[in-house]
Amino acid sequence: MCGRYAASRRPEDLVLEFEAVPAEGQSPLPADYNVAPTKDVYVVRQKKERDAEGAPTGAVHRELRAVRWGLVPSWAKDASIGNRMLNARVESLTEKPAFRRAARSRRCLVPADGWYEWAKKLDGPGKQPYYMTPRDGSVLAFAGLWEVWGEGEHRLYTCTVITEPAVGALTEIHDRMPLVLPRDRWADWLDPAREDVAELTAPTPPELVEDLELRPVSPAVNSVKHNGVELTARVESVAAPADQPALF
Repeated sequence: MCGRYAASRRPEDLVLEFEAVPAEGQSPLPADYNVAPTKDVYVVRQKKERDAEGAPTGAVHRELRAVRWGLVPSWAKDASIGNRMLNARVESLTEKPAFRRAARSRRCLVPADGWYEWAKKLDGPGKQPYYMTPRDGSVLAFAGLWEVWGEGEHRLYTCTVITEPAVGALTEIHDRMPLVLPRDRWADWLDPAREDVAELTAPTPPELVEDLELRPVSPAVNSVKHNGVELTARVESVAAPADQPALF
């Protein structure tokens, strides 16, 4: 699963990175090193352009928009369902009623610096948190879905992060991971005309996983009350994950 991640980039940097246009009327989100479910997060989506009368022009552009993490389907009776829709398993995207319509035409990218996962300790109780992040400091793009719930000024935009079985060294930390899309797959993923979800959800490339640092970090990240770049700092002395050889 993906239940916590870091997102510290400024919106003006994300706009350049993803070749997007910022959504109108939104205040910038602060850097967040402990992004938790139901928080507002940035997504990049494809938006249809409209003329002065509100009619579609046929043109589209990428939009950087702040939405709430926890997808609320348009048919939901109330928004609380989003608290349980933080992740969407890639294996059942086209089957689950909450995700299948969005998987066909409302796909998005979720920018991140890296994500956290917890592994059982070998030498005692509890779990050791790890931070998975590119060694070169580049941005990650999680595959996601977006939805809009409600009408008029009360419309709520939400998202979910798609997960897949973990691969490579990540299996030593957890059995699942976010579906991370390389840059050359961003355009196809965002294109609502591409409806072959199975083709679009090919696994994260092995070379992308190999370029990740699996960094042990402080258990301070366990609490959503804590925030700050220090949460991503390496902790040098940690136990190896249960049933696994030492990674560091």
